[in-house]
Amino acid sequence: MESFDYLIVGGGMVADAAARGIREIDSDGGIGILSADVDEPYTRPALSKKLWTDPDFTDDQVPLRTADDTGAVVRLRTLVTELDRDGRSVVTASGERIGYRRLLLATGSKPGDAGAPPSDRVLAFRSAADYRRLRELAGHGRRVVVVGGGYIGAEIAAALVQNDTVVDLVFPDAVLGAATFPPAIAERYESLFADAGVNLVRGRRVERVAPLSDTVTLTLDDDTELHADAAVLGLGVTPVTDLAETAGLRVEDGVVVDEHLITSDDSIWAAGDIASYPDRLLGRTRVEHVDNAQEMGRAAGRSMAGAAEAYRHTPFFYSAVFGIRWEAVGSLDAELDALVVDLEPDDDGRERTVVYYRDDSGAPVGVLLWNVADATDAARLVLADAPTDQHELRGRIR
Repeated sequence: MESFDYLIVGGGMVADAAARGIREIDSDGGIGILSADVDEPYTRPALSKKLWTDPDFTDDQVPLRTADDTGAVVRLRTLVTELDRDGRSVVTASGERIGYRRLLLATGSKPGDAGAPPSDRVLAFRSAADYRRLRELAGHGRRVVVVGGGYIGAEIAAALVQNDTVVDLVFPDAVLGAATFPPAIAERYESLFADAGVNLVRGRRVERVAPLSDTVTLTLDDDTELHADAAVLGLGVTPVTDLAETAGLRVEDGVVVDEHLITSDDSIWAAGDIASYPDRLLGRTRVEHVDNAQEMGRAAGRSMAGAAEAYRHTPFFYSAVFGIRWEAVGSLDAELDALVVDLEPDDDGRERTVVYYRDDSGAPVGVLLWNVADATDAARLVLADAPTDQHELRGRIR
């Protein structure tokens, strides 16, 4: 049986960061990475951002070169189907058994597909392979329907419309971003898309997706039909925790880990999208964004290699569309009480705003930085201090 000192199940950015974290402590231990993907670890945010909008960012900048930099053995197209804790091994879909001394679960998330039938014209956008296929389907005046107005759906709609593609964006809210942003910010956000030519299909859900050989028909909940060359589903993701569950690890909205990212089995770690961890500012939480993947992955690798360090990083998340970047720390929920603070415009005259999302006591539990650079540490400090005085809050981030 092949065996590794450090075995990582999952081949995303967490795996890359973990391998690098291991190497910071242990230069010799064998590292194995088992990935169901067809590509070695790569920078996922570029798939919906820079690859579409930055001509200086090219395909060769996407791979993270994990194997070259760390010496890890990366096995692609390798789906792990069983975790044998007693035997300290995993079993792949082909029946192969691979052993470990210490194991990291970094299985990430799977995108929602709304029950759409399999088709190479309907993409639940997640992987580099999805990006390559969408590039083939888009451009040249073709039409693509994007379903879902959340994080990934909005970024893909923005990317496509800037690349000679006719875009219909279908989402259930009355205003794009209304579930996340306070009304004034949501209207500002939506106007970016409308001004760029995205056809906004507000207040609608997709009931049925019918792909044909060269087209896709989507039927909405009011029986309207949209016809397109392709469809992209941006319907959120679900953490892949089945291995942990069937192996008897503690799972509660993710694989439960302690401050060292160790699961209920002291030879198994978890990190990234699937990990429910104790955040020093947010409490126990689970985060599905790149900053957490990189920082938690590195911390898990170091912990596996013997570093007695607690994971203390509170991650931020961000999006970039039409030249506007917003960042956030904590909870962004439009149902929370929001204190909106408009700052001086930037040098190009673009609006800059800070939004403090507050709980019933008036304490901030989330901070949105709209076109406000270099302020994520200040936002974390606001959450740590939790001031309830409105006048104090207004002056915290300028």
